[in-house]
Amino acid sequence: MTRFAILLGGDMTPTARLLAQIRGARVIAADSGMMHAAALGVVPELWVGDFDSAGSELTMQYREVPRDTFPAEKDATDGAIAVEEAIRRGARDILLLGGLGGQTDHAVGLLGQSISIARRGFSCLLTSGLEEAWPLVPGRMRAVLPAGTRISLIPFGDLEGLDLAGVKWPLANRDVALGATLTLSNIALGPVEIGLRSGHGVAIAYPPPGADD
Repeated sequence: MTRFAILLGGDMTPTARLLAQIRGARVIAADSGMMHAAALGVVPELWVGDFDSAGSELTMQYREVPRDTFPAEKDATDGAIAVEEAIRRGARDILLLGGLGGQTDHAVGLLGQSISIARRGFSCLLTSGLEEAWPLVPGRMRAVLPAGTRISLIPFGDLEGLDLAGVKWPLANRDVALGATLTLSNIALGPVEIGLRSGHGVAIAYPPPGADD
């Protein structure tokens, strides 16, 4: 199995759609991200971090899970360490659960990290259950979204040659400058096709409550 779910310490709602996305995935928990394991019905194969925020109750509950402990003063977040371990174990698809909401600095940092992951050739999805995000890098991709999903594309630099199909307001070969709001709050009509010639950014989607596809 090359799909790995990384449990992070941010907001998470275990919707039917999220549970379907992680079905069959291998799981690694990053520090306090272990708090989501019970709600997801999973037991991670590894628990990494400095364990400064996991708490003694989680530590006792999951004492059988193998742990890699790191010093609090380190040059990477616990989530980043978990991602690298997943890649070392053969990950090709990486799901970051609990990476949205909560602290803005951590959420934005994870969005940037997702772009870095994609530029290395791996697929990446961040989700809280109620909100999803994935990196935009040059190439073409398809996002399976329920009809009626609100979707926004956020440039992290100037975007060139953007194609956007399967939405209420499609685009063809458009350039979108950093800071432009052209690509905010579109509506998916079903699966969305995105093509990009140059640049990078993120797409953020809000599937309707109860969506399971």
